[in-house]
Amino acid sequence: MPVFESLSDRLQGIFGELRKRGKLSESDVDAAMREIRLALLEADVHYGVVKDFVKRVRERAVGAEVQKSLTPGQQVVKIVHEELIRTLGAPGHLDLSGNTPHVIMLIGLQGSGKTTTAAKLALHLRRNGQTPLLVAADTYRPAAVDQLIALGKQLDIPVYDEGVDHQPPDIAQNGVDRARRDYRSVVIVDTAGRLQVDESMMEELVAIRSRVKPQEVLLVADAMTGQEAVNIAQGFNEQVGLTGLILTKVDGDARGGAAISMREVTGVPIKFLGTSEKTDGLEPFHPDRLSNRILGMGDVLTLIERAERLDVDEEEALAMQEKLMTASFTLADFHKQLQQVKKLGSLTQVLELAGLGQITAQVPPEEMDRQLKTFEAIISSMTLRERERPEILNASRRKRIAAGSGMHVQDVNQLIKQFQETRKLMKQIGKRGLPGNIRNLFN
Repeated sequence: MPVFESLSDRLQGIFGELRKRGKLSESDVDAAMREIRLALLEADVHYGVVKDFVKRVRERAVGAEVQKSLTPGQQVVKIVHEELIRTLGAPGHLDLSGNTPHVIMLIGLQGSGKTTTAAKLALHLRRNGQTPLLVAADTYRPAAVDQLIALGKQLDIPVYDEGVDHQPPDIAQNGVDRARRDYRSVVIVDTAGRLQVDESMMEELVAIRSRVKPQEVLLVADAMTGQEAVNIAQGFNEQVGLTGLILTKVDGDARGGAAISMREVTGVPIKFLGTSEKTDGLEPFHPDRLSNRILGMGDVLTLIERAERLDVDEEEALAMQEKLMTASFTLADFHKQLQQVKKLGSLTQVLELAGLGQITAQVPPEEMDRQLKTFEAIISSMTLRERERPEILNASRRKRIAAGSGMHVQDVNQLIKQFQETRKLMKQIGKRGLPGNIRNLFN
């Protein structure tokens, strides 16, 4: 996750040094705590959160649980992991109890991604059996109404709007009434944002809240605004009252401290993370998974959930597994797998979720994605017979394929070489069998 990339690299470097030591003295722990403190502050984590976090970790790290451990460095990593989860707070689930329609009110500053998030949330809820209705109550930015209507059409989710000539509290109330008549189970109200917090906006939000009585008031905050996002959250919470947070743009190039600070500073749980600009780029917040990502341990569960959304045929997946283990997979199979990986996200994201982020440190992410695009273009230029039987790819065929894909013959040769090496490796693994157990990271 790019938003935590710098912090993750720093922490992994600190832990790498700790793991080298067979025994940790109190001075070793203090030196590590100073480095962790600096890393967190540079990542824009709130100073008060950093102070409490480091204090808790140090108290445990100089105690018996580390001193008696056979792997004290790894034990410190375990403590940091647990305390990071504690700081991030418990998972924030949506309250959809009681009578329908359940009303969810989205608030936030202009530019935080609120309108797009409304559509993403509606899609998420529909996938979980709900029947959402979107309400366009942002009348100050005419494009917001049009944008929500367009997103609703794209996702086949109804949108209630009254244009921009009516009062937002009235639009919100009328939208809830429409949802009740149409037997919709959830209403998502997209409210107006401003460039900064002001009194008139707060009065309007309080009025909407009073009229529609939402079960959830979620602040949509841009993670890239750093420490300022925490201050914004505090302001909204004090004046409107929040039940949860949605952090957007966590796939951006920012320091990530807001995500770590927000729950502890505001006391309000993070409920979702916006992981991309795509309509399915919204993930429920899991503090343990985010902690794993920050510490470079991967997030296989999220990767599995993304894969499940692709509706991959189970029999087809088993057949592909058999082909891999017997080294009988072809370039056609390889091409199909490239298509599936692209749906999961960028190659960098997939590797990080799989706990293989260290690979991206050795090869620049842009280079990895470029190479995959090159491979895809080359395979697309092959005939079906050439994909199924790569052994027939002689010099003249390779020259034709290179010209057809806009690549060089060397690129075609590189693809064939890597494909053959992969197939050879998988054949060896297939003969030996995959390891039965994976060593626990925390032992």
